[in-house]
Amino acid sequence: MAKRQKILVVGAGPVGSLAALYAANRGHDVEIYELRSDLRDPSTTPLNFTKSINLALSERGLNAMRHAGQARLIDHVLSATIPMHGRMIHGRRANGQLYEESQAYDVHGRAILAIDRGGLNKRLLDILEEMPNVTFFFNHKLTGADFRRNKAWFEVRGTEADNQGQRAREIETGFDLMIGADGAHSAVRYHMMKYTRMDYQQLYIDTLWCEFQIQQKPTPPDAALKSKFRISPNHLHIWPGRDFLFIAIPSEDGSFTCTLFAPASLYERLESDSTGSLITSFFDEHFPGVTSLIPPAELISSFRQNPHLPLISIKCKPHHYGSSAVLLGDAAHAMVPFYGQGMNAGLEDVRILFDILDKHARMDELLSESSGDSSDRAAASRARALAEYSAVRIPDAHAINDLALQNYVEMRASVLSPVYRLRKFIEESLSKYLPALGWQTKYARVSFGNERYSEVVARSEHQGRVLVRGLVGAVGLPLLAGGVLLLLRYRRTVDVGLRAAFGSVDSMVDLMAMRA
Repeated sequence: MAKRQKILVVGAGPVGSLAALYAANRGHDVEIYELRSDLRDPSTTPLNFTKSINLALSERGLNAMRHAGQARLIDHVLSATIPMHGRMIHGRRANGQLYEESQAYDVHGRAILAIDRGGLNKRLLDILEEMPNVTFFFNHKLTGADFRRNKAWFEVRGTEADNQGQRAREIETGFDLMIGADGAHSAVRYHMMKYTRMDYQQLYIDTLWCEFQIQQKPTPPDAALKSKFRISPNHLHIWPGRDFLFIAIPSEDGSFTCTLFAPASLYERLESDSTGSLITSFFDEHFPGVTSLIPPAELISSFRQNPHLPLISIKCKPHHYGSSAVLLGDAAHAMVPFYGQGMNAGLEDVRILFDILDKHARMDELLSESSGDSSDRAAASRARALAEYSAVRIPDAHAINDLALQNYVEMRASVLSPVYRLRKFIEESLSKYLPALGWQTKYARVSFGNERYSEVVARSEHQGRVLVRGLVGAVGLPLLAGGVLLLLRYRRTVDVGLRAAFGSVDSMVDLMAMRA
């Protein structure tokens, strides 16, 4: 059996909570440190002082939870989800009529699942709280870490001294492994950078986001849940605007969490509107039908009161240091939300990390049996495992970051493109009617499978090249054949004309000779 270790998890969000669950199920002593107070407490102020964009849970996240060693976890989580079978595109026709057009995510009927971040987090934390080898430390801020001596320092917030403006109390603790799951602005990553030569790339795209709500319909207390939704609950609703985007994701109570994504220049223009008329006219012009779902006064109030937040994309390399620290989720690869894979990729990080740790722990046990135990063997084994994790995961993390950026263009513009729809139709038809070819859309590979992200990109690019060659062949061969036929007909016409012309010349020569 693997040696019992002390695991520090920094960050109690869904990724950190799942990592703690994996570690606790392996018998390790787990301590979870969280900057905020208990995330299950409704009074806890969320990061950025706003609710998170509703999450889309897909196969990768579900698969990671299936392997967590908690049989009831999946059922516990699924009970709070709403299946979304596709996108619902909203628009206005040339005659002014509003329309809705459904675009299925998957030709085989598979769906992604809408879930509230807080609801998912609560279910994970409730299970962790029942485990005797897990301890929570809320209101603890990581202020320092020595990854060579395996020491960490945390500032205890919210104490009486802290409230009186005095220096907060600081505690020191040791660890075998620190897992950084503390988000895009990770303190663990910041301290890791002092110990390893980390390549780091941070990109803010020229897009801000703001949250809105479509409230549930007034219904009797005993009404069915589905009757509370103002629009279809089984779709991710999209109002594409070329340069901007408005989306709505269903919530468990019958409401929709909505988000406006737009360039900073547009936000500046709308912020300058003192009356609110510019805000409502903008929505009426570009997102038809929204003002009938969100009353104008409520729309203006949400725009003014809710923060206008940036979108960040982060890549870093490596994701670990030695045997003592590793980064998961947004701490390693924060991404824009347009593929719905941020949380799913983070949960998948957990599964892959512990699969690799387990493999090296088994190898360590075999070595221990054959050559005796060593106090440094567990650390050396863990160092090899973390190095392998970085090598395996970084190409995939970078690939999904890039895909998420590309999907913003698809959601706001490409969904209306005939070329996009043609490729989607061809790929889905091949997947449905010729499954032996293994053909799938890129979205299906990402959202409904567990194939490596980097392999998804490679296969999608290969499929694209095959489709282009096929279309060129399908269009080009008839054109080439037609060109050859025209050329042959032209040559025959020319030959007949020449023969006729030369025959006339011969006759004239003979006639002139006779007259002479």
